[in-house]
Amino acid sequence: MASRENQNSQIPPEILLKAYRMGIFPMGGEEEISWFSPDPRGIIPLDSFRLPHGLRRALNASRWEIRVNTRFEEVMRSCAKRSETWIDECILNSYVELHALGHAHSVETWLDGELAGGLYGVQVGAAFFGESMFHRVTDASKVALHALVCILQGCHFELLDIQWTTDHLKQFGAIDISRREYLVRLKAAIKAHVLFPKQGEYTLPIENR
Repeated sequence: MASRENQNSQIPPEILLKAYRMGIFPMGGEEEISWFSPDPRGIIPLDSFRLPHGLRRALNASRWEIRVNTRFEEVMRSCAKRSETWIDECILNSYVELHALGHAHSVETWLDGELAGGLYGVQVGAAFFGESMFHRVTDASKVALHALVCILQGCHFELLDIQWTTDHLKQFGAIDISRREYLVRLKAAIKAHVLFPKQGEYTLPIENR
């Protein structure tokens, strides 16, 4: 754990990226930043992502629009709007800086011209570390997760880290693996060079709608 003098401080980008390469990530608190490396570790295997029937119906029923990296800070602040949150100003400042440097990305679900939900995370090589997601419209965060997986599959990413599994994420195929296995996969993934889409709209592949 590391203390900081005020909520307007931030974690230097090089420290954050080094931590991710080691399988470690931070979470904010009232007085200090805590660092975690869970065992077991939650991942969603990109080759066995499951699309729940309810989400398939939602994809077909609504006029969702997917955008990438157009409202990164707003996505983060929306993720933080809950009764208890680890996304304090230090964490927010840190990841906004990572985004400016091209290492953090948001996937956004829009409906009728309004931001309806989304998620954000960090990229190192061919590994994507999902951090948090939110919704203002039912199913909007699920649509964003589905879009993220489509992006990662299409761009040849090798690892989608979700930190911890939850019952909510298990419906999409999330599993637990040991820290040892995770670090082996992580080491291989961060060596690869892939590109995340730049800012703008993203169209879901027809077969994934």
